[in-house]
Amino acid sequence: MREAGIGVRLGAEGVIPVPDPPHAPAGPDSAVDENQLEELIIEAQAALPFELPDLANRCAAALGLGTTLIYLVDLQQQLLIPLDEALKPLPVDRSLAGWAYRTVTPRVEDAGDDVIVWMPLVDGAERLGVMAVRTASLDGVRMRRSRMLAYLFAMLITSKRAYSDWLAARARTATMRLPTEMLRAFLPSHTIGTRRCVSTAVLEPAYDIAGDAFDHSVVKDVLHTMILDSMGHDLAAGLATSVAMAAARNARRGGGGLADIVGSIDQALAQWLPDHFCTGVLCRLDAITGTLRWVNCGHPPPLLIRAERVLEGALDSSPQPPIGLADQLAPAVRQVHETTLEPGDCVLLYTDGVVEARDADGAEFGLDRFTDFIIRSSSAGQRPAEVLRLLIHAILDYQRNQLRDDVTILLFEWRPQYQ
Repeated sequence: MREAGIGVRLGAEGVIPVPDPPHAPAGPDSAVDENQLEELIIEAQAALPFELPDLANRCAAALGLGTTLIYLVDLQQQLLIPLDEALKPLPVDRSLAGWAYRTVTPRVEDAGDDVIVWMPLVDGAERLGVMAVRTASLDGVRMRRSRMLAYLFAMLITSKRAYSDWLAARARTATMRLPTEMLRAFLPSHTIGTRRCVSTAVLEPAYDIAGDAFDHSVVKDVLHTMILDSMGHDLAAGLATSVAMAAARNARRGGGGLADIVGSIDQALAQWLPDHFCTGVLCRLDAITGTLRWVNCGHPPPLLIRAERVLEGALDSSPQPPIGLADQLAPAVRQVHETTLEPGDCVLLYTDGVVEARDADGAEFGLDRFTDFIIRSSSAGQRPAEVLRLLIHAILDYQRNQLRDDVTILLFEWRPQYQ
């Protein structure tokens, strides 16, 4: 089967996994018109998002490559949607494009007289989609240029996505409810990372979530993570979560510690939404030393996975009231707990909708199934972001895509050995 415009055959035949190429010397036929390339890069700064496909083709030509296609992943990470509106989406789980996306590695496919290089589009640790680069032949130089082109357009897409409704709309396959639209405006990238740590999150239902949210941020060598679950499933719940996230970021950016951040959320909700509260867990990981500090406010305790097993009770703590009840139940200062991680440790934050998902017979998905899925997927070599993508789809399948409650999962890993 061939996709319009690029002649790609789906299937495993002719597919070559491609390692990072060595630095190959440029041959006499590989010269680049630097003036033309400079003009294109300057043009890219002001290009509108819908102009990116044409710009990518012209940049590819300047690099001695053939035509290109850009695909962005949809909100639920099930489809790769082309920026060319005349083409059809590709499935993430059953296509070569999806293979490159899932593994974050390039794939090369025979396409008649040419070859197709499927390059993952990644900005930092965030998977955006894939770029298909068609070329008459492939060597180290063309492979490296294909990678450079993908890096460039990943950065362009990220920068323009912040203000482009068109790019946001292309990534959607259904109508989004107003509470979800409001809350998603506050959400960060699904995956962030440094050489020493990575944090990734998923949430469902993608178009109907209201009270759940996650946040993560890196400040120098410190990773901040947070998961929230507000009371209710309406616009007011989304508003409470949005206020909580804004208060947390305001305190964090002002240099406040964990107790200060929770106190700031308590005060904000008590002042602006006195009838609303949320449960949550906030963590602070020193990515140099592995010191983990956390505060749990009426939420399911975080889980610590070490050496492919859950350390029972490792991150349990004495109960504290939900956030927003500062004037009623909460202590004057929240209790902050501390432990030290070991290299390779993973910490899981989740909302109760994860384990309470039920199948047709009423059986819960359960904590054991939840953790076992993560351990098995991780031990099979899946990256953290792919582990959660597979897990959230497994939960949706388990409950026949009819979730009774919002489901949010955040996983972060300390990996100083990769520095």
